[in-house]
Amino acid sequence: MVQIIAHRGARSLAPENTLKAARIAYETGADLWETDVAMTRDGHLILFHDDTLTRCTDAQQKFPLKASFRVEDFDLKEIRTLDAGSYFVETDPFGQISEGHVGREAQASFIGETIPLLEEGLTLTLEKNWTINLELKFFEGAAKDFHLPDHTLEIIRRAHIPLNRVIISSFHHPWLLRIMEKEPQLEVQALVGDNDTDPLDFKDFFFSTYNANAVLIHPDQILALKDRGKRINLFTVNDSREFSRFSGLGVDGIFTDFPQRFAKKA
Repeated sequence: MVQIIAHRGARSLAPENTLKAARIAYETGADLWETDVAMTRDGHLILFHDDTLTRCTDAQQKFPLKASFRVEDFDLKEIRTLDAGSYFVETDPFGQISEGHVGREAQASFIGETIPLLEEGLTLTLEKNWTINLELKFFEGAAKDFHLPDHTLEIIRRAHIPLNRVIISSFHHPWLLRIMEKEPQLEVQALVGDNDTDPLDFKDFFFSTYNANAVLIHPDQILALKDRGKRINLFTVNDSREFSRFSGLGVDGIFTDFPQRFAKKA
């Protein structure tokens, strides 16, 4: 069976990378959820995808005098004042509000939703007896992010979540090697295909699992990976026909913004 991985939670039905998006993804029956780990200016780990706060929060309105809206230029106290939910209602990024799939009560509940701490995401996962895929975000020029893997491990251990409930992924493969060295029991998955134009590069096929860009993958590459005994997950697949095609090719997992379309409870 193909695993259904809720990409940034059920981000077509709720603000991405929020605890509400995670809870809704769980309710759809997704096998696990994927989220992103970034670091604030004062070294706290939060669940957030972009290198800037502008797309998914009201940072520009809250802090109009700020010269930069990069995540690394905000401390946790500032981050926690931001509204990370209203944008979803205002922009309807996946058209699910206009199609009637997100009700008024749910929309109202998104207003004022905060950016979660990594600890909060792990706690929710533990409470649900679920699994979480943590993508460690690597932003060029952010020197303090060098410590991101180590801080992530510290928080995972503090959360007392079983290690088989946590997966670490990243486009920055040296971080995965560091995780493997420091905590061999954690599963790591190597991301490939950061943009939609450059060919996929699996290098020496060192890792046991690859999470590859579905736009770039060729059926022969999937078959070659399977012949090598590798696991392959694809991001991001939202179309039912594409889902069926990739399932037929033997992929192990699909990252999707629409877990409600594919998960077993849907």
